[in-house]
Amino acid sequence: MENQLITSTQQAVDPVFTFLFGACLVLLLGITATMVYFVVRYRRSKNPEPTSQVSGSPLLEVVWTVLPTILVMGMFYYGWTSYLSLRTVPKNAMQVKAEARMWSWNFVYDNGKQSGKLYVPVGRAVQVNLESKDVVHGFYVPAFKIKRDVVPGMKNHVWFVATSPGTYDLFCSQYCGTGHSAMITTVEALPPAQFAAWLQQTAAGGAAQGQALLEKYGCLGCHSLDGTRKVGPTFKGLYGSKVKVEREKKEETVTADDAYLRESILNPAAAIVDDYPAVMPPSTMPEADLKAVIEYLKGLK
Repeated sequence: MENQLITSTQQAVDPVFTFLFGACLVLLLGITATMVYFVVRYRRSKNPEPTSQVSGSPLLEVVWTVLPTILVMGMFYYGWTSYLSLRTVPKNAMQVKAEARMWSWNFVYDNGKQSGKLYVPVGRAVQVNLESKDVVHGFYVPAFKIKRDVVPGMKNHVWFVATSPGTYDLFCSQYCGTGHSAMITTVEALPPAQFAAWLQQTAAGGAAQGQALLEKYGCLGCHSLDGTRKVGPTFKGLYGSKVKVEREKKEETVTADDAYLRESILNPAAAIVDDYPAVMPPSTMPEADLKAVIEYLKGLK
């Protein structure tokens, strides 16, 4: 199998899976049929005493050694060459950095644009360079037959080609803590012209910017905007409300004002909200982004 003939990860994986499945199915049916035949043909009621005097068959022993060896080596070769295709990125691949954190994804493009969803052009190879900000995560897109661990401090990558427009699920495949099940986003495959237009869009202001920042820093992996209970408290109606917290092992009620939100983002362990786990990591959000997020939360009623 020549790598240049592989135009998508699906074309590398699907034939190997079909070959392995077919070989296993043939073996299963053949062995089962032989077993059933022997059970019927040599049942005790028909052959109460052993009559065969054969002590061995060199030809049979050679056959059942050589044939499985050829089959296993064929499986290995077919799988290895396909694996090399999965790890050899096409030269014209577009580069995207994927930042994984508890419990969300952030995708960074060459022009500096960032998004909580992975936007890609249809028909072009995309190399996703994987980076973890905290613990081990897993980059898994079933539609493109790709799954790769995202390990802190280790460089890793995957590549794929979206052959048709659409929305494809993207999961974290490694248990990474309390909010693991919510670490879900999508791959948005767009026609090339539409993708180019999206890539050149500048960041919106106001509410759109605030929500974009929450997505960028992974806040929406644990906090909802519509009142839904998740790993952390919802943002809806939070600003100005009374919040029961535990500070230095003492319970108190505070008002969710600017100071409280700032402290909760930069030093979340200082005041733990009642009935929620203390799992939020400190944020490194710049001051300008921090102010924009707080302003957005003020208007989220």
